[in-house]
Amino acid sequence: MAKKQQDAALKYSRVSPTANVIFSLIFILLALLCFLPALLVCIVSFSSEASVLHKGYSFFPDAWSIDSYAYLARQADYVGRAFLNSIGITVVGTCFGLILCSTMGYALSRPNYRLRGFFTWFVFIPMLFSGGLVASYMINAQVLGLKNTYWVLILPICCSSFYIIIMRTFFQTTVPDAIIESAKIDGARQIRIFVQIVLPISLPAIATIGLFYTFAYWNDWMMAKYYLNSNAQNLFPLQYVLISLESNIDFLTRNQQFMGPGEASNIPSETIRMAMVMVGVIPIACSYPFFQKYFISGLTIGAVKG
Repeated sequence: MAKKQQDAALKYSRVSPTANVIFSLIFILLALLCFLPALLVCIVSFSSEASVLHKGYSFFPDAWSIDSYAYLARQADYVGRAFLNSIGITVVGTCFGLILCSTMGYALSRPNYRLRGFFTWFVFIPMLFSGGLVASYMINAQVLGLKNTYWVLILPICCSSFYIIIMRTFFQTTVPDAIIESAKIDGARQIRIFVQIVLPISLPAIATIGLFYTFAYWNDWMMAKYYLNSNAQNLFPLQYVLISLESNIDFLTRNQQFMGPGEASNIPSETIRMAMVMVGVIPIACSYPFFQKYFISGLTIGAVKG
């Protein structure tokens, strides 16, 4: 009887060769749709400015050039400092965010925690109703005094209600209560249970949330726009610096008639935009393989239980 059920399950789960080919072609097409725009950006960043003006964005430019990267290299002091700032902000912010979300998510997942219901609503309500930009600015800049500091680029986004709810749900559905009760019987305290038992089991969820935090911090420039003024240029993150450079290039390009001969024409205004995209994307793209294993597990965890 069991063998018949197994054969029936295999029969209905088997994919025919024709369907396999069709699905493979669909996934190849989707992969190309994701990869080709990135490849085009890379090619344009190494194209000459004259080629882009003549042919537009093309996979086969008339001439190659590294003028856009040379221009960024001449801004090494400004861009380099911003690059280091973004790395530090991303690392510190991701660590802080994971600590806050995982600890609070674990506390809210414990059925014997008395204030569990109150703090669950306390976390859940900001997901539906935001305090607004004005209130946030007043709290961060005037009450906490974080303006023109590194902390204003880290703390406002390091604790996410959405991520806390995800961690709480993960702990409830994946971490067995029997393991925690056994550790309590053996005399382990909550902090030891959390660090030595819960965290190793929760690596897929932690890596997934960590990847989202990494993307959020690396790509963030709004915090710098709101809370950093021109006197704090040494605190600017990379994305904000790249946007500022692009704005300056656009200004110079639009006002060529007021400049000396050849000044604006020496700036690769078209290709440098793509070079900026590559500078901003490559570091974060290189970090993804380190998260990939746990990221896929975190997305599929709990989907199938046997």
